[in-house]
Amino acid sequence: MSETSVLVVGAGPVGLTAALELRRRGVDVVIVDRLPEPPQYAKAVGIQPRTLEVWDAMGVLRPSLDVSAPMHGQLVYVDGQEVMRLELALPEDVPYRFVCMPQYATERVLTQALAEHGTVVRRGVELTGFDRTADGVVAALRDGEDTTRLAARYLVGCDGAHSAVRKGLGVSFDGDAFPEEYMLADVELDWSMPAGYGIRASTRTDGTTTDMMVCIPLPGDGRYRLSTFVAPDLATSAPGVGTVAHGLEGGRRPTLGHIQAVLDRLAPEPTRASALRWSSVFRISHRLAGNYGGNRVFLAGDAAHIHPPTGAQGMNTGIQDAYNLGWKLALAVQGRAADGLLDSYDAERRPIGEEVVGRTVRHARQGIGAGETDAATAIAREAQLLLGYPGSPLVGGDVPDGGGPAPGDRAPDATGLRQDAVASPLRLHELLRHPGHTVLLWAPTVQALASQRELAERAADRFGDALRAYVLVAGPAGTPADGRVLRDDAGRAAQAYGFGGAAAAVVVVRPDGYVGFRAQDPTIEALAAHLGRILRPGR
Repeated sequence: MSETSVLVVGAGPVGLTAALELRRRGVDVVIVDRLPEPPQYAKAVGIQPRTLEVWDAMGVLRPSLDVSAPMHGQLVYVDGQEVMRLELALPEDVPYRFVCMPQYATERVLTQALAEHGTVVRRGVELTGFDRTADGVVAALRDGEDTTRLAARYLVGCDGAHSAVRKGLGVSFDGDAFPEEYMLADVELDWSMPAGYGIRASTRTDGTTTDMMVCIPLPGDGRYRLSTFVAPDLATSAPGVGTVAHGLEGGRRPTLGHIQAVLDRLAPEPTRASALRWSSVFRISHRLAGNYGGNRVFLAGDAAHIHPPTGAQGMNTGIQDAYNLGWKLALAVQGRAADGLLDSYDAERRPIGEEVVGRTVRHARQGIGAGETDAATAIAREAQLLLGYPGSPLVGGDVPDGGGPAPGDRAPDATGLRQDAVASPLRLHELLRHPGHTVLLWAPTVQALASQRELAERAADRFGDALRAYVLVAGPAGTPADGRVLRDDAGRAAQAYGFGGAAAAVVVVRPDGYVGFRAQDPTIEALAAHLGRILRPGR
C-alpha cells in the first residue's frame, strides 16, 4: 500500500489549486482524476478580479493573462432593443479587472505549474471508496482493471457535483434543480458588437422571458461561449425529485444549425456562426453540502456547492475554497497547525458558499444585481472583493475607526511603495507572494521606525518561515528604506489600511490574503498571542 500526505480527488481547477497550494509549501500530494484525458470544454469561463489576485500570489498570473480576454461589461437587449450597458468598472486600487478564458486553458495553466513543482495528475484513476483510520484515510483507487490502496493523512474531494467523496462521507446535499435545460457552444460570431463585452439578448411576453441567449467573449477573433435554452429536439424530461441534475450531458450535442437558429431569433444584428469547437446540453441545480467535511476529509468546489452560472461565481468560489484550505492543510501536515485550525475551513467557507448559492439563484431569476442598491457595490461583490471572514475564530484585534480593512476583510493593494534598492515603485501585494503570513508594521514617524524595525526582526526570528515582516514608514523622500523597510511615499498604503495619526500599528495578513489581526502600538506578545490561534510554536 502506497502512502502520501494528501490525496486530492478531481483535477479540475479546484483540485489543481488545492494540489498546487500544498506543493508550493513542500507537502507531498497525489492528485487523481477518473477522466483519461483533460476535457476540452469552454465550460466555466469568467475569471474574477479576486481570483487573479490569488493567482498573482500563487505565481500563475502571467501565464493566465497570456491566454485570457478582457471582459469590459455587458450589453443587454430585450425584444431587439438595447436596454442597458453595464460597465464592469472597479476602483484604481484593485489591481486586476475581469477576464475570460476557457476552462481547459485554466486547467492547463494550473497543471503546468503543478508539474513544475514535481507532481503530475494520475489520470484514468477513480476513487471507489475510502475508510477512515486513526491517522487519516485509506482510499481504494481503480485504474483500469486494477484496484490499489493508498494511505493518506488527509483527503480532499474536488470531484464535482456527483462527488464520491461527499457520498462516502454521507454529507447531505440539499437543494433543487432548475426545470429549464440549456445549450452551450463555443463558436465564432461575425457580428459588429464591441470587443470585450458580453451580449445578453432575450424576448419577453407579459413580463416573462420567453427566449434568451448569453454570449461571453473568449480569446480569439469574434469567439464566444454562447448559452441558451435547449432546442426542442434535444430536450429531455425533467429529472426526478432529489436527483443531482447539474452539469454537461455529453450524449446530445447541439449542431451549428441549432446555434444559428438561436442567432436568427435573438442576435441584435444579422449574424453568422462558424467554427463550432465544442457544444453540449446541460442542466443546473442549486445545492449546498451540509458541511464541508472535517476529521481529515474535506470538500471543495462543486462537491460542496452548486448553483447557476450567473455572474461566473462557481469556479471562482471553488478555487478560493481550495486556496483557504491549502495553507491550513499544509500546516497540519507539517505539525505546525494549532488545535482547531482545520475546523475553521468549514466555519469560514460554508457561509460563503451559502451566500453565493442564494445570490446566484436570485440573480438567475431576477437579473444580476437584484437586491443591491448601489451599482459599485454590486460589481465589487460579483468580483468577489467583498467576501471575507469577520466571524472567523481565527481573526481578531481592533476594528479600525479611521477606515481600512477590519479583521477578516480582504487585504487591499496599494501602489507607490519605495525601497532604496529598487528603481521602480512597488505594489503592496508584491509582499504577499509567499506561502506564509505577512506582518505589516506601520511607523508613522521616522522616530518610530527603529522600534518597528526591531519588532519586525524579532517576529521573523521567532516564527521563522511561517511569516515575513515588513515596516512601512511614512517618512519623506530620503528616509532610509532598506531590508524590511519600505517607504510609503504617496501615502496610499496608509490610506488603504487606515493607518493614521501618531500611533504605530500592525496588520497581519493571512496566507490567503485576508486580514487576520490588527492593533495599535503592537508588541511581540500581541503578535504571538494572535499567531498562537493558528501556529504551534517552532520555526
